[in-house]
Amino acid sequence: MRIATWNINSVRLRAGLIERFVKEINPDILCLQETKVIDELFPHNTLESLFKHQHVRGMKSYNGVAILSRIPFISTDSKNWCGLHDCRHVSVKLINGIELHNFYVPAGGDEPNPITNQKFAHKLKFLDEVTAWGIENSHADNQKILVGDLNIAPHENDVWSHKQLQKVVSHTIIEIEKLKKLQDSQNWIDAVRHIIPYTEKLYTWWSYRSKDWKSSNRGRRLDHIWVTPKLKNKIAAATVFNDARDWLKPSDHVPVIVDINI
Repeated sequence: MRIATWNINSVRLRAGLIERFVKEINPDILCLQETKVIDELFPHNTLESLFKHQHVRGMKSYNGVAILSRIPFISTDSKNWCGLHDCRHVSVKLINGIELHNFYVPAGGDEPNPITNQKFAHKLKFLDEVTAWGIENSHADNQKILVGDLNIAPHENDVWSHKQLQKVVSHTIIEIEKLKKLQDSQNWIDAVRHIIPYTEKLYTWWSYRSKDWKSSNRGRRLDHIWVTPKLKNKIAAATVFNDARDWLKPSDHVPVIVDINI
């Protein structure tokens, strides 16, 4: 089973890029974040030839998540966090018994201070709530996958400069600590780093502000695929598809792909 996650930064604007990606990589499941469209205007028909099974949850202009699959669903669900209906989570149970969760964690604004920056406070609270959910739903026999734009680059080789970004939102100590607590809540395995060692620099996002993203290479690894321990030994491959950042009118994120033997 090949699963991919991609912050698409407007699904209607980049539906053509999705079609190109699917033709080149052939994923069985594609999880999207920042779809930025209400459910009624999601390009269901355009993508139906690629993925028969779709579970989407969106809002106008902001956020939005989707799970597109060739594997049928047994059930679908979504949850609200921090008392908001801001379309940051969807989940499905696949016919093969695997439970899949797609998250879009709040970015957190510019200032890493929860007292003066409500966006950052929201991000921390969101992580706390998902962690509590994880602890409550942790079982040794779980076969779960968690994917998404988690908006945190946890390791020093997940950012272009650990020294310069320690006080920048997405790589601060408090965010990294909270992400670790979330990861520990169900003993999640970082599937990408299970294959690609932490000794290698690895990024999934490059700012639009850089005129030449490739030469400056000031990236961060914000997009993740995790699996529960039951699936650890079934991780077969992992790739970050950098080519998509060079496509016409690209997202600032690139797809992350993991192959799992089922």
